[in-house]
Amino acid sequence: MKSDISDGLRLRSPDQPSLQRPELLAPAGNWDCAKAAVENGADAIYFGLDRFNARMRAENFTEADLPQLMTFLHRRGVKGYVTVNTLIFPKELAEAQQYLRTIIAAGVDALIVQDIGICRLIRHLSPDFPIHASTQMTITSVAGVEFAKSLGCQLVVLARECSLKEINKIQQQIAQQETSLPLEVFVHGALCVAYSGQCLTSEALGGRSANRGECAQACRMPYDLIADGEVVNLKERKYLLSPQDLAGLDVLPDLVKSGVTSLKIEGRLKAPEYVANVTRVYRQALDGVMTQLQTPNPLTPLPTSEAGRGQSDQEHYNLEMAFSRGLYTGWFGGINNQELVHARFGKKRGVYLGEVTRIHNEQVTVKLEAPVKPGDGIVFDCGHPEAKEEGGRVYGVVSKGKESVLTFGRNDLNLRRVHIGDRIWKTSDPELDKQLRQSFAGENPQFQRPIDMEVYGETGQPLIAIARDRLGNIVQVESAIFLVEAHTKPLDTDRLQEQFGRLGNTPFCLGTLTNHLIGAIMLPVSELNRMRREIVMQLEELRSQPKRWQLRSNVSFQDLLPSSSPSFPTLREAKATSPSLIVLVRNLKQLQAALKAGIQTLYCEFEDPRAYREAVQMVRQQQQKNKAENSSLLTPFCTDAMNRVSPNSPLPTIWVAPPRITKPGENWILQQVRACEADGYLIRNYDQLQFFAQDRCIGDFSLNVANPLTADYFQQHFGLERLTASYDLNITQLQDLLTSCPPQWFEVTIHQHIPMFHMEHCVFCAFLSTGTDYTNCGRPCEKQEVKLRDRVGSEHVLKADVGCRNTVFNGTAQTGAEYVQRLIELGLRQFRIEFVNETPEQVSKTIHCYSQLLQGKITGSQVWRELKLQNQLGVTRGPMGVSALQS
Repeated sequence: MKSDISDGLRLRSPDQPSLQRPELLAPAGNWDCAKAAVENGADAIYFGLDRFNARMRAENFTEADLPQLMTFLHRRGVKGYVTVNTLIFPKELAEAQQYLRTIIAAGVDALIVQDIGICRLIRHLSPDFPIHASTQMTITSVAGVEFAKSLGCQLVVLARECSLKEINKIQQQIAQQETSLPLEVFVHGALCVAYSGQCLTSEALGGRSANRGECAQACRMPYDLIADGEVVNLKERKYLLSPQDLAGLDVLPDLVKSGVTSLKIEGRLKAPEYVANVTRVYRQALDGVMTQLQTPNPLTPLPTSEAGRGQSDQEHYNLEMAFSRGLYTGWFGGINNQELVHARFGKKRGVYLGEVTRIHNEQVTVKLEAPVKPGDGIVFDCGHPEAKEEGGRVYGVVSKGKESVLTFGRNDLNLRRVHIGDRIWKTSDPELDKQLRQSFAGENPQFQRPIDMEVYGETGQPLIAIARDRLGNIVQVESAIFLVEAHTKPLDTDRLQEQFGRLGNTPFCLGTLTNHLIGAIMLPVSELNRMRREIVMQLEELRSQPKRWQLRSNVSFQDLLPSSSPSFPTLREAKATSPSLIVLVRNLKQLQAALKAGIQTLYCEFEDPRAYREAVQMVRQQQQKNKAENSSLLTPFCTDAMNRVSPNSPLPTIWVAPPRITKPGENWILQQVRACEADGYLIRNYDQLQFFAQDRCIGDFSLNVANPLTADYFQQHFGLERLTASYDLNITQLQDLLTSCPPQWFEVTIHQHIPMFHMEHCVFCAFLSTGTDYTNCGRPCEKQEVKLRDRVGSEHVLKADVGCRNTVFNGTAQTGAEYVQRLIELGLRQFRIEFVNETPEQVSKTIHCYSQLLQGKITGSQVWRELKLQNQLGVTRGPMGVSALQS
């Protein structure tokens, strides 16, 4: 298989820059996958090693594999990126540092990174090693791109939720602000329903963090939809959070025109056949798009997704057979909540063959909608994918008019479990799999990349051949024999192309050949062949040399740890301060209850930011009331009863939360939040760090602060008053964080319904309306109380925010009450509790419990027992207690 030899586009007009061919980036979970990617045209692969990567269930490579793997890739003109796309905990920094040194020294082309502290550490170790900001960093705007650049990143992987329109807007803003950072997008594969880097579901339900590569795929499970206490009859639709798989094939022209630098295929857990299949489809399609875009007529319009290319039947078939829960363009075309999640199944299906029309004599009749042949594997879908399904190999196919009769091996199927009307899916095509395996079998290269040659010479001089590959490597070879005058068959361009083009079993094919020979001259064929072999050898040797990145030997992560400052109180001074309870509420009634309980620090997270004005007014009224009481206590005429009240009754402060995600064009939401004139703001993302830079700010959990290097970056660069420790930390890791930084930097959430899924997908719109988005859904989120009931009967609260993004909150509250005393001993003084849909009475009781706990009047165990009685669903210790329970 040869690569298309055109690499870029000429200028279409003085105002329009040339369109560059994006890199095709394929996944590799093991050696066979790496070979499958290379032999089917990947420009680069990404892979994890045995630690610190977001696909810990993959086979993965080891550090010992790196030299051999990188030599193989580079010899073939392919780049290799290592994923370190998880959060790193404090005690892991020393190990992570050695791991990074090994990767950089091995000549890897880049690291794909989630953790902000690790970005800092890489740049500290090496001034020039490339860092790619992972999609786990949840970058959805130009502010996120600028944040990544400030960390030293050279490329940003955008969130999958970005539409083409938003990608173009980000590119436009990057150009205006001269941020100039290349962008990468996912073009094919599984879609997470939640924003990557913001999904806490596996952590909440099983102590397996998605931010640590241990996702349990709860989004692929069935759920019942409960609206106002009643189960909604959705018939066979139960997989309410399972998106179809992304297939960006139809929008490739638009992606190229958007100027994205890299197109990424998802699938490090997939088989090598999947990698070969999908990589080949996109390689050929991308080369075809680039050829189409090289139109010589400037008046000819560039192709678009509507007019430029549709999937061929063969492409669609191949992609569905590779792996498919249904194929869809994801969010590229914008939001369509009726299309993204069909909800009928959450697992691989394949190609749809049709419905069963008859069952007779161990034979099944079907009106075929796609081809099937003996040997293919099929499954019968009766609408209950959670149950065991009948399936097997097809033995015979007999056409009868418009229908076909399928026969199966004796005792292979229990046809009593197959029904008329069942859907039939082809799940296996051994013939296709064999072709795909052959594409990367053996040692000889099957995919070749072009080299361009120039040939010079004249009589009495050696022949000089200069060869360049498309990566910038260049070699020059001279003949050992001088050129002589030709009496017959002189060296012409055709002859040179024939001899130098014999590049079988090498990584190369001949691209362009430019003949600069003077006169009719000749050289023996044997010498031309020797020169060709020398060119191949020298180019392979050049490519195989490891990248020499700068690597400082005399630096350490310890150089980046927070330094002790005279302005920081000592642990003894910190312990002299009383612990403080912070309460986050999600409606005005809860706020009123918290004010009555005397809470000094109040956070509000409302679905409609316009309600913040009223919340701020309520708190201001309480402040006036407290001031009046304080003033009256200072008069000489106060009563004994008054004298018993503290003369310095503190004034409550209110901090309000913008939504978790900010996309291009959504700053009006932030303006609406600021318009309430609260005391401060809870910062959730990079846009908000910029927008509220002149205000009092506290960093929320979504900033993923899991180690001291990350904490120090936010403190030093953004002046946040406090940071909320990551919800991925258990008690041991939290203690490590508090002992590696000043504890007054932090607050810890000790009671909450953990926000599990945070997603662009709107369940309200998809299943309680026929609309596609907020413009035509009728806003069921404003009219109905909705919960999702999982397989074990837990009911999880569903909320929508002002951007129509949904959050699923764990129906069971989590408490860290038993660890509070330990945290107080470490100097922590700010403890947060959160409410979702609790009544004012429940809010008051819970606040009372935790107030008593912080005052030392009851123990954490007593709080635990009290809350077990108080809440119908009870509470769990949650991820904070995982290590304590396991030890």
